[in-house]
Amino acid sequence: MQEEDIKALLEKYKAGTITDAEKAVLDQWYLQVAADNSQELSEAERLQTFDSVQQHLEALTAAKPVRRLWLRIAAAACLLIGLSFGGYLLLHKPQPAQQITQQQPDVQPGHNQATLTLANGQKIVLTKGLKGQLATQHGTIISADNNISYDAKANEQVSYNTLATAQGEQSPYPLVLADGTKVWLNAESSITFPTAFNGKKRNVTLTGEAYFEVAHNSKQPFKVEANGQTIEDIGTAFNVNAYTNEPVFKTTLVEGSIKINNITLIPGQQAKNTNGTIKVISDVNTKVYTAWKDGYFRYELETLPEIMREFARWYKVDVVFATPPTDQQFNMKVSRKATLNRALQILANGGIRYKLEGSKLIINP
Repeated sequence: MQEEDIKALLEKYKAGTITDAEKAVLDQWYLQVAADNSQELSEAERLQTFDSVQQHLEALTAAKPVRRLWLRIAAAACLLIGLSFGGYLLLHKPQPAQQITQQQPDVQPGHNQATLTLANGQKIVLTKGLKGQLATQHGTIISADNNISYDAKANEQVSYNTLATAQGEQSPYPLVLADGTKVWLNAESSITFPTAFNGKKRNVTLTGEAYFEVAHNSKQPFKVEANGQTIEDIGTAFNVNAYTNEPVFKTTLVEGSIKINNITLIPGQQAKNTNGTIKVISDVNTKVYTAWKDGYFRYELETLPEIMREFARWYKVDVVFATPPTDQQFNMKVSRKATLNRALQILANGGIRYKLEGSKLIINP
């Protein structure tokens, strides 16, 4: 598909003749191009409504360097339109699209919030904008300023704290441990950690999903214990997905090196742990597995059950399959700020039917 295909959809939109399926394709194309070209588009531009999409197209095609940017736009347009208006979906078994009406109930997305539990049981709710000293534990000062930091003096008495998120929550900023390691938490996750690292090891315990940027210290190894597996840092940025309701635990290495149960990974590799058996996958797209930290749902050849488990954690819904899910696989990218209906509409355009009854989401693949 070429520029004319996108312009044809734009003309239909302006004339008021565009269908819901076509509008979903145009919407998703625009969001995808804006996300993939964040250096060319400002934040204000990315938030423009469809009335200015035509202006964006003309500006982008006239900008320098035209060839490099347009190749990316054309590729996105070709993929989106070439998949039978699948809303940026790759389906093994495409089905007729479902029309979404305004009467369909909706659910708002999750938000940035987490709860810090101190050693004495005190709970502190963390939200954006929180600043200043929050607490002191045995000489360790806990402060907030676009992160949660622990300032511990050498040989301080160690206490254990827990940072946790509920369904529909994601940490509003990184947790900075006493050694400088940064941790981001996804929905329905928790990390338990010491307020100071005075021994020969730096051990933390994780449930759920987190992204780590570890301050490397060869004399004091950093280890993450997550559902029976041990991940040891060797100067690293990595993502750990170890939810108890996931059949496979995934550890994805972005940079540096890590060991998982004595198996060493290099950047771009992922360890899949299935019931204690680890399989290493090479050349994975690490951005797919860290997209949540940057505000997106992103999937490549992913199954519907796994997508729905993540939606359930973010939108606080109970997902029920009316019939057993098929072997369809999806490519998809959508903002985590989108409402549930907006995210589901992309799947519906590929043939997935759904119904929302209160907090119950019924899926008919």
